[in-house]
Amino acid sequence: MQIKDIVKKVKQIEIRTRKKTEAALMGQYHSAFKGQGMTFSEVRPYQFGDEIRRIDWNKTARFREPFVKVMEEERELTMMLVVDISASMDYGTKAQLKREYVAEIAASLGFSAAGNNDKVGLILFADKVYKVIPPQKGRKHILSIISNILTADYIPVESKIDKALEYMMGIFKRKSLVFLFSDFQDEYDSKMLRVASKKHHLLGMRIFDEKDNEIPDVGYTLLYDAETGKQIWANTSSARWRYTFAEAQKQKLRALEEDFANSSASFMNVNTGSDYSKLLYNYFQKK
Repeated sequence: MQIKDIVKKVKQIEIRTRKKTEAALMGQYHSAFKGQGMTFSEVRPYQFGDEIRRIDWNKTARFREPFVKVMEEERELTMMLVVDISASMDYGTKAQLKREYVAEIAASLGFSAAGNNDKVGLILFADKVYKVIPPQKGRKHILSIISNILTADYIPVESKIDKALEYMMGIFKRKSLVFLFSDFQDEYDSKMLRVASKKHHLLGMRIFDEKDNEIPDVGYTLLYDAETGKQIWANTSSARWRYTFAEAQKQKLRALEEDFANSSASFMNVNTGSDYSKLLYNYFQKK
């Protein structure tokens, strides 16, 4: 992509996601993820309906009228976007590639966090961690994260989710909101999910294209694995072959859902053609 194309794409994503974020997600995000506690803000005169336990007795005695302490939520939450940049994520048969779809979801999450004065960071990984953008606040920072997801080199290797989570836990000690984006095509150690979920709020987002699950009848065709480079000829005209492939994908998804459930982590299966804002809204409501 040329620089002008990148800038244009980032602006388009910002415009689309800003509307969705402000309309629905920001408030639900705030409600779902509370801050680290309450901090003192100010003292003001008592008003009808104020809680008695908030009364500042020292100031009340001094001025001979009731005053209350005003407390504010201390947020300072950190959101980490952990994004798979293996070659299978640079694929799509609809209007968007998986990585473009991830960039848009990341933008919605990022703007929701920024609107609540939270920090957002990014980890790009494949067989290892390739790039880390430390958590910061603000719109410009979110735009930089979007750009990095769009322009990363998507690498022809098998992704190692374990290494990405292990790295993140080693660097970010404080409890964070972790959104893990991948198509989960490769093997991983489920133990690492359990460890990560105990330490952080973890949501795994499987980003898939409809052709990941079912291959259409296109006759004899050469299938190519973008990550391993392996090639095989397949008779896609065979109904039995297509059924076996589809069932294997369903079984893989069931195992994935079970691993996240057993790890007390959240999981979301997201088609690149679906409205992700509704899925996120429901997720925030449940939290």
